[in-house]
Amino acid sequence: MNHDDTGAPGHTPTIDELLRGTHARLLPTDSLTPEIAGAMRYARVVADGLVFGYALDAPTSVRILTDPDVERVGVEKLGEAAYANLMRTPVEHELVDIDGRATLHSVYGDSHFVASNALFLSELSRRVTGRPLPEAGALVVVPTRHLLAFHPITDGSVVDAVNDLAAYALGAYEDGPGRLSPQVYWWHRGGLTSLTVIDEDSRTFSLRPPSELLGLMKGLAGLDRAGRLPGSGAAPDIDAMTRATAGALAHAPAGLEEAFAPAVALSHAHCATDPELARVEGWNAWATALQLGTALFTGAQAQKYYLGEETEGELPAMPAAPPADARAWLDAFYLSLVCRDRQRSARLCRVPLEVLRADEGVDPYVLHWIDTLQSYWCERPGDEVVEKLVATMQTSAPEALTRAPKDFVNLVDYQPAALFHRLFTRDHDAFTEALDEAVAHHGSYWGDSTAPRARVALGPLALACLAYDQGFPVTTKRPFLPGYLLDGQRVEVMPAP
Repeated sequence: MNHDDTGAPGHTPTIDELLRGTHARLLPTDSLTPEIAGAMRYARVVADGLVFGYALDAPTSVRILTDPDVERVGVEKLGEAAYANLMRTPVEHELVDIDGRATLHSVYGDSHFVASNALFLSELSRRVTGRPLPEAGALVVVPTRHLLAFHPITDGSVVDAVNDLAAYALGAYEDGPGRLSPQVYWWHRGGLTSLTVIDEDSRTFSLRPPSELLGLMKGLAGLDRAGRLPGSGAAPDIDAMTRATAGALAHAPAGLEEAFAPAVALSHAHCATDPELARVEGWNAWATALQLGTALFTGAQAQKYYLGEETEGELPAMPAAPPADARAWLDAFYLSLVCRDRQRSARLCRVPLEVLRADEGVDPYVLHWIDTLQSYWCERPGDEVVEKLVATMQTSAPEALTRAPKDFVNLVDYQPAALFHRLFTRDHDAFTEALDEAVAHHGSYWGDSTAPRARVALGPLALACLAYDQGFPVTTKRPFLPGYLLDGQRVEVMPAP
């Protein structure tokens, strides 16, 4: 196979030969002259710069099929054969790490049809990795007919992957042979969307993800940055995490926002070796995380904090300057419920919702949920609280999500709202059932991950603490819910906010 022919004269293949040798094929748009395009009316543009067609893999050449070829076999029958033949194309697969940032899956081979597998990328992913693509799809490049590379969209590394794939594609496209496209595409729900904008006058490239993908990228980056997505890293090192948190706090108040997420992670990590949180070192980490979270959103007076027997410091006085970080607010509020600090809970509920609505990385249900909690804590009319809870439920439906992964929302993020529903109606039995379900979902979502967030179901823990204090018969022996936090036995006096 050394060239592509389009309707070249010579042997006319039989129908059986067409069924055995025809493959689905991606072609560069600029390769189709008006004459060729006129002979391939069946072909269609599948993305900017790419055309879908059929090609016959003959013993000595690869020939693009024309309309008469397709009509002889029938579009449906030929399409089924072309797909099956493409799935049998031999390929090689390897992982490419780009400077410790994003990991790319490189798929290559001698066949002219390797890159055409981008048309059916989820099937290719299952073939070479053993897993289909996630709901969010993948970024993919097809620089030559012999090569494609893709990055499944699962976490915040997608932000780096966009640029890494762009550089990877451009280099491979310029090297050739068999140039196809230098552009970066988003494979989503079976379709390809170009992220690359080409200025024809200057011949320069820029990347402009569509709004849906851009929102998804922002959401995943935020979740990843705060450790809310499952990871495969090493088990938490408490000493190293303590030093890192203390180091971030050394720059407070300027670095307070950067210190809060590590502080929350440290509080959770203590539960790896002390799952009931019986030891004072663990309590100090939880208390410090709450101090930082409250100060971040409401300001604070000068106060000491403790991260361990040998690690203490002083948080300087600071004015209120709440960031537009809705999930960080939720973390801080959950911590205030777990630590039984009603004064801090009240201060957090006075943070204007308008500030948090400026967070572009969250789906609307997160803001409705915050609105529900603030309304409940501020003792607004019950009908108003119910209305906001219903809005939370409706906007957390799978079809309404554009930022967070659906499994994360279903198994983790929505569970506190489900618990609140039972708490608000004071249905003890339903609350117990929902709590068991929330804990089971937490374990299902995190699996065997060693990430700190895997150790504690923070939202369900906060709602369980609230229910326990209201006289619900909450059993304290549950996984992911530290018993000495749930029953309040480990709670100690904290500095005033």
